[in-house]
Amino acid sequence: MVDPEFLKNLSSTKEVEITVTGRKSGRRISTPVWFLHEGGKLYLVPVQGSDSNWYKNVVATPAMEIAAKGRKVTVTAKPISNPSKVNEVVEKLRSKYGAEEVEKYYSKLDAAIEVSI
Repeated sequence: MVDPEFLKNLSSTKEVEITVTGRKSGRRISTPVWFLHEGGKLYLVPVQGSDSNWYKNVVATPAMEIAAKGRKVTVTAKPISNPSKVNEVVEKLRSKYGAEEVEKYYSKLDAAIEVSI
């Protein structure tokens, strides 16, 4: 069961902080990320797509931590590379944050992450 406080925090924030394990260093690395929350799933889109270091790290080690306003959960990431599924997630990201904002920050849109919460 997901922490209800985490879900409450998730509904009142625009970004989460993810912590992944470095594929080369083994160190824990944190970064803020925009997200989509649908049903029991969270979707994350790396700003440099499959070239993003945090995405490469998650592919190597799928365990990650997600924090919403300081409340943390540990999850297992499922990389998405299927172009139609990635596009579906990106379209929802554009709807949530605005197409202009997504175009401003995201340079490559070929990958996403799905996590069950």
